[in-house]
Amino acid sequence: MDTDTPSATRPDDLISQIQFAYKDGKIWLDEQRMLLIHATVMGSLRKELITTMGIERARGFLMRFGYQSGMKDAELAHKLRPEISSAEAFMVGPQLHALKGMVRVEMEQLDFDIEKKQFFAKFNWHDSYEAEVHLAEFGTAAEPICWTLLGYASGFTSYYMGQKVFFKETHCAGCGDTHCSIEGRPADEWEDKEELERQLLPDPIIEELFALRYEVSTLRENMQLMRCPADDLLFNSVGQSEAFKNVCRLIQRASDSTVTVLLQGETGVGKEVVARGLHQSSPRADKPFIAVNCACIPPDLIEAELFGVRKGAYTGATESREGKFERAHEGTIFLDEVIELSPRAQASLLRVIQEGELERVGGTETRKVDVRIVAATNEDLALAVEQGRFRADLFYRLNVFPVNIPPLRERKEDIPLLVDHFLEKYHTKYNKKTQGVSDKALDALLHYKWPGNIRELENMMERGVILTDNNRSIDMYAFFPSLVEPTHPLRVTASTGEVQDNVSQSTAGDDLIEQLINASVNLDQLESDLLQRAMDKTEGNITQAAKLLGITRPQMAYRLKKTESAS
Repeated sequence: MDTDTPSATRPDDLISQIQFAYKDGKIWLDEQRMLLIHATVMGSLRKELITTMGIERARGFLMRFGYQSGMKDAELAHKLRPEISSAEAFMVGPQLHALKGMVRVEMEQLDFDIEKKQFFAKFNWHDSYEAEVHLAEFGTAAEPICWTLLGYASGFTSYYMGQKVFFKETHCAGCGDTHCSIEGRPADEWEDKEELERQLLPDPIIEELFALRYEVSTLRENMQLMRCPADDLLFNSVGQSEAFKNVCRLIQRASDSTVTVLLQGETGVGKEVVARGLHQSSPRADKPFIAVNCACIPPDLIEAELFGVRKGAYTGATESREGKFERAHEGTIFLDEVIELSPRAQASLLRVIQEGELERVGGTETRKVDVRIVAATNEDLALAVEQGRFRADLFYRLNVFPVNIPPLRERKEDIPLLVDHFLEKYHTKYNKKTQGVSDKALDALLHYKWPGNIRELENMMERGVILTDNNRSIDMYAFFPSLVEPTHPLRVTASTGEVQDNVSQSTAGDDLIEQLINASVNLDQLESDLLQRAMDKTEGNITQAAKLLGITRPQMAYRLKKTESAS
């Protein structure tokens, strides 16, 4: 085979994606977390699967295991080598097989046309780890046994081609052949298509066992941990952290009473969601729930909005109308940012709490209301009382049952659950289906400080779904578009995926910047030189040049276009 064939070229773009973050105990391949596992340990796993499940079930299990791995790597191929119609791009799969130490791949024949759905390939496998461990445990096999590798090749190619493509072993070192050989073609071209498809379907018995085990473990968790029934208690809320459960328990205690509840917490922690959960779990669930953001209503209109207005009470009051409290009769009213109430509105609210009655603005008729009040603020009301900005007597009335909702940074174990929750929401909204969040992106989400709390996470997930194509993983660039910019003034993203303060950068970088400033380097010329050097180094590959500079491909293309226009 010629040395210039795709399989023989050095895959520098793939090698550059491997990062050993040993201080964090992590290995990264692009944005996916990887593991280094002894081949002999994998052999022990194969042996146990075969002896406990039987050879047929073990084969199906390992083929599905390899199939999923191949699918993930095909996604990486599309990302690193966007020219997917080329053999060079397709060879990401065989090259990753070699980089992972699984097998050395030699291409014998590769013909495909993605648009015409045509595919045919022959490869030779040398030094298959799977054949090696099988021979060590069981000796020479009667049938080909490189099941994980076959599943990988089928999964990679199926994702890549956008149709089912299956590979078979025509020769296998596990059967005594000098090396393994495989042949791949679309599913419809195999006579035993149904049998091949069956091997890649979940095993019904295994699925039943997994489902039963899940049910038992869930029941045990509910009984032993007294887990808060969050789905029933907090409407549209998600969490399993102890901080979240504590909020659940407090809300549960308050739900059956009519006590006024004061929700405290930073902006974006989900105070309205908790308020709705309280309403949904109370005897008033079938009555109105009225949410009011006091900060969004002008001070001179807040009383009319809350308590109603009589016709002619002021210019523009052309008719009498009820306020929020009357609309919430027998239900619940949620007063967000209650600290923004005017002094007159505070006095009227105090009367409603104490007497259960109100008068419309400009009116004299006393109206009885039965309303459950849930107030919320992201400021310290006690401090506002000391500063004279809030009535002390109203504060004491509101503060009968305070509930502090923790910020997201104090309940990080809930982030994966919230991510899945918002993914499902925005997959439905935008009629898309991504492959979820990459490992490195999730790691970055877990390390982020979350100044905007859950609201910020939801916005970030919506952005990620919008920017990511179907069947692709949402990567870190979709979440942190500015944080990954090398010139961002506040933060940088470390190679481990952790978002760190810019002050943690190496002093070597500071020294280089100092030298450039002292040399009076032209910034535009410096950028142009950097772009050109990266393009030269990658032989004109924009994607790889962007990787070298730590920016996205669109950002690289934009900078190149800007530089060309300037010249």
